[in-house]
Amino acid sequence: MQTAAIIAAILIGVVTVFQLALALGLPAGRASWGGRHEGVLPTRLRVASGFAAIFAYPLIIFVVLDAADVIGSDEMPDIGASGMWVLTGLFALGAVANFASRSPVERLWGPVSLVIAVCCAIVAWGL
Repeated sequence: MQTAAIIAAILIGVVTVFQLALALGLPAGRASWGGRHEGVLPTRLRVASGFAAIFAYPLIIFVVLDAADVIGSDEMPDIGASGMWVLTGLFALGAVANFASRSPVERLWGPVSLVIAVCCAIVAWGL
């Protein structure tokens, strides 16, 4: 269970770095957000990528590691198995969206999201 949480955290960390780079102007619009934008993302999507990179994904990493007892925190309420199943579902939906993308480059994120979903499921089963 802890190994699955660590793998999920590392992969979410990779996604976090990518989202931060997008927010800072990385011209990789074809690899994200439906692959509809060539080059640098429009401002609204750069803001969304920045929010994901600075707030959402780090929080998810923390929650996953805490749920699997990789880290211990009294600061955060335990989300339990049901919360981990929610994360499993969200990452599974993300994998489906990535695999279904019109952009071949964005489809590369499908396996990443799928592995994160499987790791979250493993943590949920272990709770």
